[in-house]
Amino acid sequence: MAAAPSGTPGTVLITGTTSGVGLNAVKALAERGWTVVTANRDPVKAGAAADSLGIPSEQLHHIRMDLGDLESVRAGVETLVSSIGEPLDALVINAAVYKPRLKQPERSPQGYEISMATNHLGHFLLIQLLLPDLQRSTHASRRVVILGTVTANSKELGGKIPIPAPADLGDLSGFAAGFKAPIAMANSKPFKPGKAYKDSKLCNMITTQELHRRLHASTGITFSSLYPGCVADTPLFRNTPKAFQTIFPWFQKNITGGYVSQALAGERVAQVVADPEFATSGVHWSWGNRQKKGGKQFSQELSDKASNPGTAAKVWDYSMKLVGLEA
Repeated sequence: MAAAPSGTPGTVLITGTTSGVGLNAVKALAERGWTVVTANRDPVKAGAAADSLGIPSEQLHHIRMDLGDLESVRAGVETLVSSIGEPLDALVINAAVYKPRLKQPERSPQGYEISMATNHLGHFLLIQLLLPDLQRSTHASRRVVILGTVTANSKELGGKIPIPAPADLGDLSGFAAGFKAPIAMANSKPFKPGKAYKDSKLCNMITTQELHRRLHASTGITFSSLYPGCVADTPLFRNTPKAFQTIFPWFQKNITGGYVSQALAGERVAQVVADPEFATSGVHWSWGNRQKKGGKQFSQELSDKASNPGTAAKVWDYSMKLVGLEA
């Protein structure tokens, strides 16, 4: 079968689509003619959210998948492969939890700290399980797109802020020791919930780079990440203090100029998935911390913590063991 030309609509799976950036990415891709598979803990809620934006239901498939539970990820992939009837052309890693007010670590069913379990390990397993399906696609531009964050990249101002602490995986001793209680951080140090989120997103960006190094040449799949801008009013922040939820969007809109709407962020995700000018593998796409009208995307330099091949190889190997793909 001949490959469909670049820019042709395909089939994409997006995690975390009941609200925010993920939901708006579904809308933007559906408007481009794509078929979208949504993966969420609550498929009924995902369907209702899509209906609220007027997204045609005939372009959607909803599957149940709790990214914080590795067995749920496996079951969701089995459902996907058996029910969709066509290979995936693209995968968007979007779902995330952020619980900065936790005093003690919350644990996944496998015993891992919940932000790392959901944001990194569940997605890492999902990618590994779906790689064969993506390789069967005949689309000219097969892609894996991972949402990063400015707070995990110390090459950018937002990544230099030391509150609660910069993203840093350290010596990965927590991963090496099995990452179960009492361990809750990748570096085995005391639990800091805000840093746990940053560390998990750093792992997302590291994974993108390592996927590119290991698999792009042999598979032809484009692996890229992006920071769509500061979506300051996204439900990601629902577990923050109420005052923060009011002040932070105001500050980003009126002081820094960094605010990006959920709709624009979703459109940017869709661009990285579907548009020919985003077909370069190994790139971390950004539009900058200041959101100028008509601003164009560019390849953002990543910190050594996110791009160091030695660190990335260790994260890969430990993650393979933690998700049960290697003994």
